[in-house]
Amino acid sequence: MDEAKEKLLWSIALPGFGQILNGKLIKGIILVFLEVLVNVQANFNEVIISSFHGEIEKAIGQADYQWLMFYPCLYFFAMWDAFKDAGGGKEKYSFVPFAFSAYFVTVGCIYSSSLKLFGVLLGPVWLPILSVIPGIVVGKVIQIIIKKKYF
Repeated sequence: MDEAKEKLLWSIALPGFGQILNGKLIKGIILVFLEVLVNVQANFNEVIISSFHGEIEKAIGQADYQWLMFYPCLYFFAMWDAFKDAGGGKEKYSFVPFAFSAYFVTVGCIYSSSLKLFGVLLGPVWLPILSVIPGIVVGKVIQIIIKKKYF
């Protein structure tokens, strides 16, 4: 596995780890601090536990959505930044799928307390996770369109 992908995977594990491995200690520590702050304020660990137990209504009640909505942008920025700093993302506009994923996951968060897919309420963990897929697809399509149209 190349170095950029390794740093990307560490950032998926915890935002800031990829930056620390890239030698960007201050940036990494700030991102780890922000991740912990948002996680605690959003009560995200309890939300995750309830979601994994299938207690979606309980998870919705536990979530502080005002804080939880910060998480996707922080998470995807940390992934992109670690990947880029490790030498990945050389392709023009390669940040676009990350940005659109952050956007779609945020929208998934917003609607997670009420939107049902096939009659199932997925809640503040599963709907945002599923929202990554259209985020990547739309982001990749827009990246291709921009590259063809402007360069």
